[in-house]
Amino acid sequence: MSHPESFLLQGRRIWVTGGNGFLGRQVVAELQRRGAEVLAPRSSELDLLDPAAAARFIRQHRPSGVVHLAARVGGIGANRAHPGSFFFANMAMGLHLIEACRAERIEKVLVLGTVCAYPKFCPVPFHEDDLWNGYPEETNAPYGVAKKALLVQLQAYRQEYGTRGIFLIPVNLYGPGDHLDLATNHVIPALIRKFLEAKNQGHDHVELWGTGSPSREFLFVEDAAQGIVEGLSRYEGEDPVNLGTGAEITIRDLALKIQALTGFTGELRFNPAYPDGQPRRQLDTSRALERFGWQAPTGLDEGLRRTVAWMQGALASAGPS
Repeated sequence: MSHPESFLLQGRRIWVTGGNGFLGRQVVAELQRRGAEVLAPRSSELDLLDPAAAARFIRQHRPSGVVHLAARVGGIGANRAHPGSFFFANMAMGLHLIEACRAERIEKVLVLGTVCAYPKFCPVPFHEDDLWNGYPEETNAPYGVAKKALLVQLQAYRQEYGTRGIFLIPVNLYGPGDHLDLATNHVIPALIRKFLEAKNQGHDHVELWGTGSPSREFLFVEDAAQGIVEGLSRYEGEDPVNLGTGAEITIRDLALKIQALTGFTGELRFNPAYPDGQPRRQLDTSRALERFGWQAPTGLDEGLRRTVAWMQGALASAGPS
C-alpha cells in the first residue's frame, strides 16, 4: 500500500525541540537528509518552561512544522527521585508549545509520547487502544501521565481548532550517542558501561538491579528517527501510533548478550531489593506499518554490536571515571 507524503519536507522549516539530545540529533539529521531546514535551539537559548517562549520563537522564525521531543527523562532511579519535577516539566513544556502552535497556526505538529504511559498490567503486545485501560507503572507514572495528557490536548485541539497534530509512542531507545551518566541513563547503556568497567577493573561479578525477569523491547535510535520523520511526512490521523520492533527480551537475556559483546567473563548477580518496573513491555507495531508504511529495519544484535563499539570508544575518550 502506498503512503504518499502529505507534508512535504523538502525546503520546509521545521523546529525540533530537544534537537540536541540523544534522539533529537538523529531526527535533525534525518530531516536535513530529506531537504528540510531545521531549527534546534538549545534549552539554554530557549526555555520551554517559560509559558511565552514557544510563541515568541514561532513568531520570530516562522517554522512550518514542529517536532516536540524535549522531555525531562531518566531511568527508574531518576523517576523515583523527581516525580514532581518530571510531571511538571513534561506537562508544562507540551501544554504551552501545543497552544503556541495553535495560536500561531503552525501547519503540522508532532508530539512524542512514551511507552511509560501504558498501563502497568497491559495485555502484551501493547496496542494503542489499550492506552487508557489502567494506571501506569508507579515509578514512572507522573512522566507517563503528563505525556498522555498531551495526546488528549492534541486530539481536543484537532476537534475544536483543526490543529493538525500527531502523537507517536516510541519504545525504549538505545544506540550510539547516548549519554554515559550511570545515575540517569537507561538500561542498555548502563549495562554496557557496567560490563566494560568491570572487565577493565578485573572484577569477578557485576550486580544488576531487580530480578532480571521483566521483558523490554528496544528500538535503535536511528530507526526511531526515521519513524518519526516518516510519521511527520505521511501520517495525518488523531490516533496515537507505536514505534518499535515488536520483539521483547528479558533483562537477563539482554544482559547475557551484552556480557558476550563486551567480553566480561565474570558472574551476573541480580539484586531483587531493587524494583523491576513494569513486568513486560512489548508493542504492537502494526499501526505504523498500516498508517504510514514504516517498520524498524535494525535487529537487536546488530544494534547492540554498534552501540557497544561506540561506547568503548566514548569511554576511552572520556578517560578514567
